[in-house]
Amino acid sequence: MSLKIRFSSATTTGLVLAKVGHPQRDEPLQTSREICAISEGDQETLCSLFLKPFKNLGGHRFSHHAALDQHEMHVLATAIFAEPAGLLEKGCDIAKRLYAKSNHPNIKSGDLCICLIHDVDVNGELCQGLCILKSESMVPFLSISTRDGDLRLSAEQGINPDKLDKGCLILNHQPNKGYHILTFDRSGTESRFWVRDFLGVVPITDSPFLTNKYANMAVAFVEQQAKELPRDADAPPWEACSAARDALGYFEGKEKFSLQEFEEEVLKTPAAAAKFAAHRAQVEKDQGQRFDDSFDISKKDVNKAKKKVSAVIKLDTGVEIHLKPALTGKPDAVIERGFDDARGMKFIKVFFNQDVSG
Repeated sequence: MSLKIRFSSATTTGLVLAKVGHPQRDEPLQTSREICAISEGDQETLCSLFLKPFKNLGGHRFSHHAALDQHEMHVLATAIFAEPAGLLEKGCDIAKRLYAKSNHPNIKSGDLCICLIHDVDVNGELCQGLCILKSESMVPFLSISTRDGDLRLSAEQGINPDKLDKGCLILNHQPNKGYHILTFDRSGTESRFWVRDFLGVVPITDSPFLTNKYANMAVAFVEQQAKELPRDADAPPWEACSAARDALGYFEGKEKFSLQEFEEEVLKTPAAAAKFAAHRAQVEKDQGQRFDDSFDISKKDVNKAKKKVSAVIKLDTGVEIHLKPALTGKPDAVIERGFDDARGMKFIKVFFNQDVSG
C-alpha cells in the first residue's frame, strides 16, 4: 500500500550549500564552511518551495548488492538522522560524493542545497527527512529596491524553485529496508547517473508501481506488434490502438494481476508471450530490478495508462487530427472518411455539437 505523505507541518532551519563543478573539466567543488541558517520568517516559505517537487512521486529505497551498511548514502543519511548536529560534515560528504560521481561528459555543474526537514507526516506519524536539491541553471530576475531615497530596478541571476533539475527526499521511514525515498530528475539526460550512480536507489515495487510498469509495457508491446502486422494503407490510425485498449481491458477487469493469466488471455500465443518476456526483460534490465509476476492492480494507475492511448491522423496537406483516448474506441460515431471524385482527393468529415476550443 502506498504511503500517505503530508508536508503541511514540515519545517527546516538550516542548509548545507555547495557548488558542484565537473571534475573532468577541472571545475572545483566548493562547500559550506558553516550551516546557512534560515530566518524564522523565511522557514515556512523555503520549506514549502523545497518540498513542492516531491508531491505525487513514486517511492524508492536504497539498494546494495551486499548490505545496506555498505551503502554510502544510506550510511550518511542514517548518521544525519541520528545526530542532526552533524549535518554540516555529512552534508559536505554528500556533496563530495556527488562531485566524485559527476564524471560523465553530459553531466552539468550546479548548485546543491541539503537540509534536514522536521515533522513530515508519514501515515499519521511525524518523521525526519533529508532533502537534497540540485539546480543546474541560473535564471534572470528583476529586483526593485530603494536607494538614495528613490526606487531602482536591477537584473540579477538566481535559482528558480519551480525549475530545480534534480532532487531527492530521504524519509526516516523503514530504515532497515533502505528508507522511503522520493526522487526526480527533470533533465531527462543521464538520469541513471542521479538515481543509480549517485543515490543508489531502486523503485519500491508496490501495487501502483507494478500496475504502471506492466500496463505501460503491455501497451507499448501490443502497439508495436500491431504496427508490425501487414495492414491496409487506408486503414484508420485508431485501429492500431485497439490492441492497446484490449490489453488495458485485462487490467480494468481484474483485481489481481497474474502474468500467466495475462499471457493466456491477452497475448494468447506462445510466440507473443516469448516476445513479451524479452520486452519485459529489457525493461527490467534498464530499471535494475526484477518485477513480480503477481500483484494487486491499482485502478488509479490503469486509468493513467488509458490516458496515454491516443491516435494522431497526419495528412500530407499539413493537417493533423488528434483523437483523445476516450474517442479511439468509437471514432466512427463522429468521423467519416471518403473520397471526393471532383477533387480527386480523400477526405475526413468530423461531426460535432459545439466548438469548445475557447
